[in-house]
Amino acid sequence: MFGISFTELLLVGLVALLVLGPERLPGAARTAGLWIGRLKRSFNAIKQEVEREIGADDIRRQLHNEHILSLEQEARKIFSPTQQEPTPVQPVAEPTIAPQVPAVESAPVVIEPAKPVDPVDPVTATPPTPNDSTLPPRAP
Repeated sequence: MFGISFTELLLVGLVALLVLGPERLPGAARTAGLWIGRLKRSFNAIKQEVEREIGADDIRRQLHNEHILSLEQEARKIFSPTQQEPTPVQPVAEPTIAPQVPAVESAPVVIEPAKPVDPVDPVTATPPTPNDSTLPPRAP
């Protein structure tokens, strides 16, 4: 792990034996082992928590991406050009003659039939030009 060879471990053991003595060396070794075990467990716990957080972030990111994709699909459904059902054409009304009122000497008024309405898309429709033949003539 740290590149410590057997001879280096033997040298550390001999120095510890000389410094601590034969009576306290087993207790010191046991205490050192407990501390090393605690450090390993804490490092492993930290490592697992970091991995769990990274995994949770990946899951959150994936859920966020799926949510965005579903919103895009809904938007495509709403804004995609769907086949519009043709609007029914209303029948042309028969011309009717206004009732004659015997009061004023004027020409009888005749009501012309309504022109059929063209099903034109109001977004793409262009306004009529002044020389349009479908418009009634202007008075001078």
